[in-house]
This record gives sequence, C-alpha cells and structure tokens, in this order.
Amino acid sequence: MIAWRAGVVVECGARWDGAREARVALDGQDRTVRALAYPALVGELEPGARVLLNVTALVRGLGTGGYALVVARTDALPADAPDAPGHLVKARYTPLQAMVLGVDDQESPHHDTLRDADDLAGMPVVVADLHSALPAVLAGARAAAADRGRPLRVAYVMTDGGALPAWFSRAVTGLRDAGWVDACITTGQAFGGDLEAVTVHTGLLAARHVVGADLAVVAQGPGNLGTGTRWGFSGVAAGEAVNAAGVLGGRPVASLRVSGADARERHLGVSHHSLTAYGRVALVPADVPVPVLAGLPGTPADLTAPDDAEAWTALARRVTDQAAALAGPHGRHVTHDVPAGAALLDALRTSPVRLSTMGRGLDADPAAFLAAAVAGVHAVGLLG
Repeated sequence: MIAWRAGVVVECGARWDGAREARVALDGQDRTVRALAYPALVGELEPGARVLLNVTALVRGLGTGGYALVVARTDALPADAPDAPGHLVKARYTPLQAMVLGVDDQESPHHDTLRDADDLAGMPVVVADLHSALPAVLAGARAAAADRGRPLRVAYVMTDGGALPAWFSRAVTGLRDAGWVDACITTGQAFGGDLEAVTVHTGLLAARHVVGADLAVVAQGPGNLGTGTRWGFSGVAAGEAVNAAGVLGGRPVASLRVSGADARERHLGVSHHSLTAYGRVALVPADVPVPVLAGLPGTPADLTAPDDAEAWTALARRVTDQAAALAGPHGRHVTHDVPAGAALLDALRTSPVRLSTMGRGLDADPAAFLAAAVAGVHAVGLLG
C-alpha cells in the first residue's frame, strides 16, 4: 500500500502558505526527488535534514503533482504545538491526524453565531466538481460584479474528495493573496483553511455568517479520484453540495464540467460526471448556467489555431443538448443560457493563478474554463 524511501534534504525550494518544496537525495540511490512538506505537520526543513518519504503515488505516476511527500523528519522531532483551543481531529486515525479549532467549536469565538444558524438567506452557492474550476468561477463572478459596480466577498468551501490539506493548493494561496478569495473553509477531513468545519453545511453557514460572503464556491481540493466509471469519482459529491446549499436556504448554482478537447467521449461536451452529480445525486433544484459559445477565436481545442466557427457551433449544440437532460420535464433543474464570448475570455486571462484542468490550459481547452466562468457570472446576477 505504501512505498517508503529515506533520504537527506539537499536543497529547500519554493514556499507557499502551509507548504515547502525540497530536493531530497534518496538513500542508496544516485538520484534526487522533488518532495513536499507541510511544516505544521512535520516541522521545518533545512539542508542536511534526514526525512522519511511516502513515494507511493510518485512511483505509480499518480496525481501528487510529481512530489514525494515528507512523512517525518527522522533526525529531529518538531516541538509540540503550543496549547491552543479546539478539539476537531482531521485526517482521523491516520499517523498525521491533526487537531484544529472548528469554526463552531465551543472554544471558537464564532460558536454563539453558529450555534443556532440554519439559513444562508439566499446566498448563491456555486458548486463545481473539480478544483481547477475555482479560479474560472471567480473570474466570471468578479467580471460580473465589476460590471454592476458592486463589491464581492467570496468564500471557498473546500470538500475532502481530493487533497486533504488546503496547503497543497497553490491556487488557494494565489487567489487569497490577490484578494479574489476572502476565506478558505476546509470541511470534512480536509484541513488547513482559514476556518475549519465538520461538514459542508457548517462550512456554508460559516461562509455566510462568519466570513460575510456574498457568494460561496464549493469544490474539492486538487487531485480528484476516479475509476473511469459513472459512480467511482470523488466529484460526485458535488450533487450532495447542491443538496446542502438548497436545504440551508441558499441558491445552488451547478457549474457544468465541459470540455471541447478531451479525447474521451464521456467527457466531451458536458462530462458524464456532471450529468451524474446533478442529474442523479442532487435532489433539490439548482440553476444550471449553460455557456453560449459564440464569437470565439480558434477552435475548441486550440484558441491559437485558425478560426473554426463550425467547430464551436457543434460543441455549443452538444453542450446545450446534454444540459437539457438536467432540466424539465424530466430533470429538476433550470438551465440558463449565459454568453461565453471574447469578453469572458478576457476576464479569464486576468486570473492571478494559472488556469489548468486535466493538464490543459485556457488556450488548449477554453470551453472548460468558460463553462465555469458563466456559473460565476450567473451567481452574481442572483445578488440583484
């Protein structure tokens, strides 16, 4: 189940909120690997430090961003964390389980606010099944808010279907530093956010009543899990997030996962994962923004290629037809056509973090990001 390696840190690299890169020389091997440490869990690293690594996913070529993960220093124990309030245990019953202060813990300054909180008061909640949708949703939302001349406070509610530490996401750090996200709230087994919550429900209530968010975006962290089957995908939980938003009196907005470049038929146009999460799992009505892909340059697989209006028209027709299955008379949701043209492309290019999904950037799969962006546009429209 686990492939272990030991080694010595030869160089410390980039640092961002909660994470530190390092280059580690492996014992008994004439090579180094790129490693990632979470100092809050394993202590600080410096050249010469001896470390224990989990290289399982690296060996298998799976999605850890190409990192070996530092499990512990073996030459020095980090000091105990100072006494602090909080009794929520995350990553429970794993060797690196961590105790954090829950936003609604009895010791939390927000406990009284959240003790009887039960209503989002109509707050729009954009739900997406991939972490890569987050900056695109925000680009659309910010463009729409700017058009209306209104300020916008946004909370990112991170679920535990992907990476558990929010620290793994450079996007969250970059978006927060740029002022695009006002707070990251980690829910379930996920941890490391600005606020910690037990469930998506308490995460959403914290977004509304503690952060004072106008808009919340719910998505798993980086590194989704999938088996190539209808139900074996961590993003199916997007449907449950729609339910949570609806039950709490929010306005669920279901962001479609769309691709014009994916070679897999099940992901071309609207991904089968969106159709499952929103069509089968989501039991409360949601708004489903559908991108109107028109007036765009290049092709759906390459914005820099010669213009191919017919290819864009074919993709737009496919997306519209697929999304229609989520709406009446057979579906429970309401679709909304939202323009997704050159102006929205320009908004996406203002993202302070790199846009990338399944290894493809904006120019290589623009429909993926436009579909997420229109969800942000529509959500801001609900604010009035």
